Amino acid sequence: MDRRQFIRNSLQAAIMAAAAGSLPMLELVPVAQAAGGPDLAVRKGTDIPLLVRETLSALGGMDRFVKSGETVVVKPNIGWDRSVELAANTHPEVVKAVVQLCLEAGAKEVRIFDRTCNDARRCYVNSGIRDALESIRSDRVSLEHMDRRAYQEVALKGGVALDEWSFYKPALEADRFINVPIAKHHSISRLTLAMKNVMGVIGGNRGALHRRIDESLADINSVIHSDLTIVDATRILVANGPQGGRLSDVRQLQTLIASPDIIAADSYAATLFGLEPGEISTIVAGARRGLGTMDLSRVNKV
Repeated sequence: MDRRQFIRNSLQAAIMAAAAGSLPMLELVPVAQAAGGPDLAVRKGTDIPLLVRETLSALGGMDRFVKSGETVVVKPNIGWDRSVELAANTHPEVVKAVVQLCLEAGAKEVRIFDRTCNDARRCYVNSGIRDALESIRSDRVSLEHMDRRAYQEVALKGGVALDEWSFYKPALEADRFINVPIAKHHSISRLTLAMKNVMGVIGGNRGALHRRIDESLADINSVIHSDLTIVDATRILVANGPQGGRLSDVRQLQTLIASPDIIAADSYAATLFGLEPGEISTIVAGARRGLGTMDLSRVNKV
């Protein structure tokens, strides 16, 4: 049984667990990586749809990760009421291209959502992501406002910082979870990349997690396994993150990073800021917990 099926089975047991006065429990174990291709692909280019397609092709194509008939969650960063050029959110053309590749791979449905920091409707619109997804014109694609009633409390067996937390059920139940963050500076964790992007599918008081952000993110990412991570570094935010607001803080890199290994993806992204993976505590914690490798010399990069 793979981890995704284990999570679904755990959720199916939630009603019985609640009746017994306990929570569904997930044992946090190292994450098995997808087999059958390179570990990390990095490409540069100004044509974003082509850039996404070429980067995924280098990894073996989207059908390495998405199978016909599957429900896929694509999780961009849409957290801020900022326009595209301010680099606070994932580029809408990156999101659109990823969703289109999922459809081509035969996904039954592709669901996109984020628990935003600013007003959700303004974030979805002003990020450009709503219009980009509407232009696909497919009833298999849905950009969703998250339902406060759709969170599931989960006990984390083996959690280091967290004993339990609430997770968004559609993210837990999806056949595939594709993590599509933008690479940004962060005032607390130094960088916000793929591991931190998963905070957009949890409930509760997220601010409290920053007291032990490294181990908290390792706990959360041990529950929400990113089958594929695609880091948008077409432009990056190098200061005043995560919200930004000044064009002078944005650097144009025209780069995309993709990997089935979230730690490898975050590790490479860190180097774009002139940092070593070992300087980012969240990456170190994730690697220590078996979520992936931060030693880029051991990664099969193409």
